[in-house]
Formats: sequence, C-alpha cells, structure tokens
Amino acid sequence: MNFALLLFSLLVITGAMSALDAVYFGKRRAAGAKQPWWIEYPKSFFPVILIVFLLRSFLVEPFKIPSGSMIPTLLVGDFILVNKYTYGIRLPVINKKIINMDEPERGDVMVFRFPEDPTVDYIKRVVGLPGDKVVYQNKRLTINDRETPLREAGDYLLREKIQYLKQYTETLGKTEHAILLDTSESAALPYVKQFPQRENCIYNNSGFVCTVPPGHYFMMGDNRDNSSDSRVWGFVPEANIVGKAFFIWFNFGELSRFGKFS
Repeated sequence: MNFALLLFSLLVITGAMSALDAVYFGKRRAAGAKQPWWIEYPKSFFPVILIVFLLRSFLVEPFKIPSGSMIPTLLVGDFILVNKYTYGIRLPVINKKIINMDEPERGDVMVFRFPEDPTVDYIKRVVGLPGDKVVYQNKRLTINDRETPLREAGDYLLREKIQYLKQYTETLGKTEHAILLDTSESAALPYVKQFPQRENCIYNNSGFVCTVPPGHYFMMGDNRDNSSDSRVWGFVPEANIVGKAFFIWFNFGELSRFGKFS
C-alpha cells in the first residue's frame, strides 16, 4: 500500500469538504443548525491529517523493521524514525527533490524505495557512493582499492535460527558498526538478477566487483549472509531515497531497545 498517496488523498478530500463548507454549504445553513455528518467529520479530521502529512512528508517518518537483514544493528520488530530532510527536501507522493541538503555518506543506514517495486520501502546500509568501485571477495569489503577496517567482536546468537555467527566491527567512512558473517558458507551468491546497469558488475565464486553508476548507491545489509541487497538486485537510484534512519523508539519484544540506534 502506498501510504503517502492514501494520506494525501484523505488530505485533499477533507480539505476540499472544509473549503466547500466555508464558501458554500455553511452560508446556506440556518443559523445554529447542526452540521451534517458528511461535513462535520471531514472538518474534524482535516487539521489532524494535515499535521500528520506535513510531519511525515518533511520531518520524520516511522518505519518498522520487517526482516533480519540489518541484524545486529536493527532487529525484527524495531520501530524506528527516519529523517526525511537530511538528504534534501522532497515533494511528497512523487518524491521529487526540490531543495538540496546533505548527500548520503558511506555507513549511513538509509530507507529507500525498492527499485523493483517502488511501493515497497527497504532499509540497508550505504556501502558505495556514485563512482565508487566496490569489491566484495571472500567476504571482505574493499572500496576504491582500500580494504575497509574490520576487527573481530566475538560470536552473535541469531535467535530465530538458533545459530551462532561471527560478529565483526566494520568502519565505513566515519561510521563504525557491527556486521555478521557466516564463515561456514561460500562467498558465492546463490542468485543474481538481471538488474539495470548490471554490466557495471563482474561476479565470480569469490564475490563481485561493481562500479557504482552516477546518481546511484550500492546498499548492503549488516547481516551480510542473510540480506537481499544491491549484490542481488542492483543499484539504488537517487530518486528512490526516502531518508536516513536514526532512532529506535519501540520494540514490543524488547523494551530496552528504545534509543539504542543513532
């Protein structure tokens, strides 16, 4: 469901009814007469919908983590907030940028519209910027011929699979974050789709080499061996950016998760 479009439609309907009552219906009602329900309800909901629409479109948007691709940074069921203006002000619904702000940086956790189905939002970490050469061989990440710093951080229990994975601390740009690797699995990807500009990538049994096209980003999950990301379905166009994730505000299963992500 395109919630932004639904919210915009409700805003237009309730706003139109409020305006019609102000300029037409209200002037024709008898003094002291009660408003009919089809006028009263839209007028009551209009200011609420307007506030929600403006906050969600230009400031922050809530998002629920649906999968384990970003473990251990984000867990399934985490409710997070997404900064909608840090990468530029965009018109709601059509997502067209009208004011430039900051650009995504390596290491940012970004929400974006899935290239294969723009009605679906995805969340991954920015690994490659436009023009970057991204190499992932034998589960080691290299960007522009520089291997990203990595240090061991013990084992991590993946509870849903009752499986221990190796945890590492990786540094991408200014961001230090945790990743998980399954050292028992092959580095070869089980499948790769025929995505746009796939000619920018070369795949082999050890991994891949990709050059990120202009105006696009290469995204990967922190749970590296359990993430469907740019390795599989390709690059994320700049036009698909939704915002930067920055805060966990709730998790029904783990109340202590509040405020743990930044």
